[in-house]
Amino acid sequence: MDQAGVTAQAPKSPWGSAAPAPPTCSLSDVMSEELARQLEEENQPCPALSHPPADVLLSDEYPDTTSDLMLAQMLQMQFDREFDDQLRREEKKFNGDSKVSISFENYRKVHPYEDSDSSEDEVDWQDTRHDPYRAEKPQTNPRRGFTGKGKNITTKHDEVMCGRKNTARMDNFAPEVHVGDGLGMDLKLSNQVFNSLKQHCYSEQRRSAKLHEKKEHSTAEQAVDPRTRLLMYKLVNAGVLENINGCISTGKESVVFHADGGSLEEQPVPDEVVLKVFKTTLNEFKNRDRYIKDDYRFRERFSKLNPRKVIRLWAEKEMHNLARMKKAEIPCPDVVLLRKHILVMSFIGKDHVPAPKLKDAELSAEDMKNAYYQVLHLMQQMFQECNLVHADLSEYNMLWHHRKVWLIDVSQSVEPTHPHGLEFLFRDCRNVATFFQKRGVSEAMSVYELFNAVSQLNIPVGAEDEAEFMAEIVALEKRNEDHVQKRGKKTFPVTSEDDGPPLEPDTDD
Repeated sequence: MDQAGVTAQAPKSPWGSAAPAPPTCSLSDVMSEELARQLEEENQPCPALSHPPADVLLSDEYPDTTSDLMLAQMLQMQFDREFDDQLRREEKKFNGDSKVSISFENYRKVHPYEDSDSSEDEVDWQDTRHDPYRAEKPQTNPRRGFTGKGKNITTKHDEVMCGRKNTARMDNFAPEVHVGDGLGMDLKLSNQVFNSLKQHCYSEQRRSAKLHEKKEHSTAEQAVDPRTRLLMYKLVNAGVLENINGCISTGKESVVFHADGGSLEEQPVPDEVVLKVFKTTLNEFKNRDRYIKDDYRFRERFSKLNPRKVIRLWAEKEMHNLARMKKAEIPCPDVVLLRKHILVMSFIGKDHVPAPKLKDAELSAEDMKNAYYQVLHLMQQMFQECNLVHADLSEYNMLWHHRKVWLIDVSQSVEPTHPHGLEFLFRDCRNVATFFQKRGVSEAMSVYELFNAVSQLNIPVGAEDEAEFMAEIVALEKRNEDHVQKRGKKTFPVTSEDDGPPLEPDTDD
């Protein structure tokens, strides 16, 4: 092979054949718009999406999720609708099958007639057929009372059908009764079980209502209701009391608090006083009315229909009785102020320590004998000078202070002309005679002798038969009642005999 043939052959590339060079283009072709559009289409393998117009973005089909405000409004709208759905379920549970229904319309967040612009929202608001939380209720029987024919007949008394109906009727229970997830299950409650559950729910509702009313409107053992607490705060703010220290005694009719006295324009206030708060419930002392409705001083003002006013009358009755006893110089607390059912009195004791009751006092034989004669004299004074019968006299209502017997708790005291006044006096004599005889006082008289010594009626004791003695007392009470009724009800006017602090105006709470 000659040299010319070798030079004419093109050399081979070790990487294979090279791609042919693109054809050269002129400057005018490069600057043309068609070539630029063609190159742009070749560089974009996917076609570009067309942007929706502005009015489409503002519609509900394409919400603008790039704005935080728009997202917040959408979430709030969804929350409001869920809240309204829950309100609708609660409203249906409250109403049930009752003819009188309630509505939570004012508590809803989204109102279909105000906030919705389309009819679809209204349909979505009112349509409850697809509520996922609603339990499927059993189908009702037709009017004829049975379905099927022959052996397949099913009446409305069918056990399975009644059980499913009872399960569905649990939805009508009160909201505070938790029925669980049984509504969505195929449970079958018998009539006996359903009636027991229904009665239990009714009882629980009444009990909770009573507990709430008792807590809000009555005094407890060592607590007061909000109205009484407000009255006590007003006494402190007015300067009548410096402060209230705490409870020192509780009884069947009242709670007693110790307080430091303040000042009053009409009269001086002791350094230590007590607040006797009469309980505003009659549950523990239901026979109060017998001490007031037959007392001629308060008979016309007695009203059994308003317990709170009866309690105020009870406090006023003790104030008038203490005023009579103080006029006769009988050792008893001094009345400072009466504010509705709170009676402020002087404190019998020293340095926040109350005087002991006669049953708790440790007395020698001589002191116990002296105490007996003091009690006998006090009973005679009350009956003859004060025209009163204590009606609850015992060692629990007598205090021993400075070697003297002090009488307290005279709110139930009545006049001897009371239809049961002599019976109350006989009961007091029995309590006093029994106590001092047990304490070893040899001079203590029997209950019959003590009754005659106090009342000076001189009923013959005879064989000391209590039945005969009580028969004589009842006969005297009957004659006394007939005599008082002939003379008139207002035989003993309150204003002429009882002196006490001025009463606060009795306004309704």
